[in-house]
Amino acid sequence: MANRIKETLMRFVFFLSAGISVLAVLLICVFLFANGVPAIREIGVSEFLLGKIWKPSNNLYGIFPMIVGSLYVTAGAILVGVPTGVLTAVFLARFCPKKAYKILKPAVDLLAGIPSVVYGFFGLMVIVPFVRNTFGGSGTSWLAASLVLGIMILPTVIGVSEAAIRAVPDSYYEGSLALGATHERSVFRAVLPAAKSGILSSVILGVGRAIGETMAVIMVAGNQAVLPSSLTKGLRTLTANIVLEMGYAADLHREALIATAVVLFVFILLINLSFSAVKRRSKV
Repeated sequence: MANRIKETLMRFVFFLSAGISVLAVLLICVFLFANGVPAIREIGVSEFLLGKIWKPSNNLYGIFPMIVGSLYVTAGAILVGVPTGVLTAVFLARFCPKKAYKILKPAVDLLAGIPSVVYGFFGLMVIVPFVRNTFGGSGTSWLAASLVLGIMILPTVIGVSEAAIRAVPDSYYEGSLALGATHERSVFRAVLPAAKSGILSSVILGVGRAIGETMAVIMVAGNQAVLPSSLTKGLRTLTANIVLEMGYAADLHREALIATAVVLFVFILLINLSFSAVKRRSKV
């Protein structure tokens, strides 16, 4: 009888916890859309999403430069972080000696625990001067932001990719060796193709990490609400736009920033749906 009561109580606790999580998401959605959609309607969907000028003092609320800036920085982070992360995961899973693994694995895990403001400070003190001295310009730029975000997504890409590689049955690797392939060829021709869904999941999670980052980007991207013409020019992302102006915004300006959060929320939702689709496909 006592065990049955405990099971019922714990079942209720678990259900309540799940309900609170779902309720929190619903409240966020209701708040964003209730305050953001009217602003989009008042400004105009095309003017808001495709407008190239953001000047709240003149009632101009075009977020197209911020959308492009977010996509550019995320794409740059993928180009920097994904190849490095996947190859590091391959090394850790299939090539790394055990003694070296005991050092490298904790170091990779430590990257995930570093606050974003520390990454931003590192970018401001090291990467920005490097970009300025090597490529010209002010240093605070699309390139600097991509390099910083590329480093920040490494723990996610490495961790998920390594787990996916280790989850591949040994029979794939052993069968390739039995056919006469070398160790390297067996890993890249037999193991990696079998782990591609997990590796793709790591890329999607890395995209979500990059597109939602704020503090580090603010410190190194230049925060110019214009379309960047080159890698050495500054830009502004959706997250940076919200953080930089929410403190003093009012009326339609504030609602436009909330509408910007709605657009960002839709981006994150699409990323999560993509991740779910990849997971479902891998189970088929």
